[in-house]
Amino acid sequence: MTLTRPDTAHLFRSLHTPSAPLALANAWDVASARVIEASGAPAIATTSAGVAWSLGSPDGDVLARDRALRLIARVVAAVSVPVSADIEGGFGNDAAEVAETIAGVLAAGAVGVNIEDGTRPPAELAARLAAARRTADRAGADLFLNARIDTFLSGLGDPDTRLKETLTRAHMYVDSGADGIFVPGVTDSATVAALTGEISVPLNIMAGPGAPAVAELGALGVARVSLGSGVAQAAYAAARRAAQELCGSGTYDSLTEGIAFPELNTLISGHH
Repeated sequence: MTLTRPDTAHLFRSLHTPSAPLALANAWDVASARVIEASGAPAIATTSAGVAWSLGSPDGDVLARDRALRLIARVVAAVSVPVSADIEGGFGNDAAEVAETIAGVLAAGAVGVNIEDGTRPPAELAARLAAARRTADRAGADLFLNARIDTFLSGLGDPDTRLKETLTRAHMYVDSGADGIFVPGVTDSATVAALTGEISVPLNIMAGPGAPAVAELGALGVARVSLGSGVAQAAYAAARRAAQELCGSGTYDSLTEGIAFPELNTLISGHH
């Protein structure tokens, strides 16, 4: 059964629960999205870095909006699970342009977005979130707005007051319409517990090697765990290993863990 978009949006929202956190291995193109979906993922989230790299741009508000939206639409069309799109800072210079981006995301069929503050003043992301919320509401869309706070990821401000600043931003963003808060750069139990204890909406943590397991993060109150650009980085590392081996020893052992050609080809052909 193909879910209608309102059903898909409701499903995506319902997946955010600490009892079984939404685990997202972020995709960057149709093939990665299909592989991740076939592995049992209940939803697909894109990685803005992976998307930008695959399209020849660096991450960080460089990729043109129309190129990003076309990629989102292709991913949505390729999978049957809900899709959340990472839209960096919103692909716009101000809140009005971010509203245009959100209209495009909704037209592409995504049911969620990640939007980040980066080094912008928090009030700027608050305005962007409010514009995004208004745009989704006017369209009658139950869009899940995940607000990313980069205080820890980018080492912003004084380390001694970073947690307090993060919570201040989180409350501001929730008041502006955010449905979830994403704090990458934090995996230690004490800080995670402090965040979940003070944030009223689902908390998203970015995980990688050395981080607590998904269930452990759920026990701390985390509702969503994502890998960010980590999967794309691992994929490009596989390409580098193969190339270095080929150009160095002239051997091919690094290809032994590849997905079988018929399996991958069938996954892609099945999305039409």
